[in-house]
Amino acid sequence: MARFFLVIAAVSGFFTVVIGAFAAHGLKQMLAPEMIEVVKTGVQYQMYHALVLMLVALWFKQKPAASGLKAAGLAFILGTLLFSGSLYALALGAPRWLGPITPLGGLCFLIGWLLLTISAWRTSSAD
Repeated sequence: MARFFLVIAAVSGFFTVVIGAFAAHGLKQMLAPEMIEVVKTGVQYQMYHALVLMLVALWFKQKPAASGLKAAGLAFILGTLLFSGSLYALALGAPRWLGPITPLGGLCFLIGWLLLTISAWRTSSAD
């Protein structure tokens, strides 16, 4: 699972750079400034969670029995797909019904952070 999280984190980080550069240069003439900001928000949150997923992977490698780490990592991945993915799609003109998916991604992020907090509490009290 640690390897899976590391690979997903690295790929996600790679795509934040690709999408950010594409938005800054390729889409600048095609999208309204507010839609560029939507893409930037998606990229920002995707990068934050790529980095935390990398930390989860490294922690998981050290303490594979740490309660909640696997679920936290999966929540961060799902959150990125739903939150950032829906923002990218909306900025590029996807139907507005995708809008309610964005907060579900945010909820997944919150769940991931909560699970990470619980794991930290349990791990530090066991040491």
